[in-house]
Amino acid sequence: MATTTVGHFRLAWGPDPGGGPSAGPEDGTSDAGSGSEKVGGRSASVILGMVPDDPATEPAARRRRVIEAGHSGDLVGAREGLADPDPVVRAAALGALARLDALGDPELSDAVRDESAPVRRRACELAGARPQSSVLAEAMRDALGDPDPMVVEAACWAAGEHEDANATAALAALTAAHPDTRCREAAVAALGAIGDVRGLAALLGALSDKPTVRRRSAVALAAFDGPEVEAALERCLVDRDWQVRQVAEILLERPPT
Repeated sequence: MATTTVGHFRLAWGPDPGGGPSAGPEDGTSDAGSGSEKVGGRSASVILGMVPDDPATEPAARRRRVIEAGHSGDLVGAREGLADPDPVVRAAALGALARLDALGDPELSDAVRDESAPVRRRACELAGARPQSSVLAEAMRDALGDPDPMVVEAACWAAGEHEDANATAALAALTAAHPDTRCREAAVAALGAIGDVRGLAALLGALSDKPTVRRRSAVALAAFDGPEVEAALERCLVDRDWQVRQVAEILLERPPT
C-alpha cells in the first residue's frame, strides 16, 4: 500500500496489506489503467484539493506584516490590522499604531471593549503609557470591571499611572473582594499611586491579605500619614513575611531586625 502525507493527514491507496483489491470508485468500476491515485473512490488530487491550508500560518503572516508596518512607517498597513478577524493581529495593530504615534484615544477606547481579552489587555497597557484623557479614563474605569483578570490587572496599572482619583472607589472594591490575587495586588498598587485618602481603608484591610498583597499595601502606605497609618506599619514590623517587615522598617526609619 502506498501512502503520502498532507499536513496532518496521511493518505493511502492501492491493495490493502491483506492482498485484497484497492477500493474502487463509488460506481464500482475498476481504477486499473486510469493513472489516477484513488482513496476511497476519489482521486488523491481531489482529496488534496479538499484539504485546506493550515489556518494557523495565516494570522501569523498577517501579524508579521502589521508589525513590519509599524517599523516601516506604513500607516495604512498598520491601521488595516485593527479590523482583522484574528485578535492576535488586532493587538499587534494597536502596538504598531502606537509606535507610529497614530493611535487615537477613541481607537484605544474601542479596543478596550473588543470581544477578545488579549486585545483589551493590550489596549489598557497602551492607555497607561500615554497621557490621561477623559476618554481613556472612562475606558479604564470600565475595564476595572472586566471579566478577565489579566485585563483588570492592566486597567489597575493604567488607573494608577494616570493617578485617576475617580477610580478610587472601584479600586478599593477590587482590593477587598476580587478573587484573583494579581488583581488585588494591582489595585493596591494603584491606590498607593493615586494617594486618595478614600482608598486608605482598603489599603489597611489589605494588610491581612496574602504576602504579595501585604507587601504592596505596606509600600502604598508611604503615600499616607497619620496615627492610623503609623499603627498599621508598627504591626507590619512583626509580619510573617520578611519583605513586609523590611518595608515597615524603612518607612518608620527603624534599624533592620
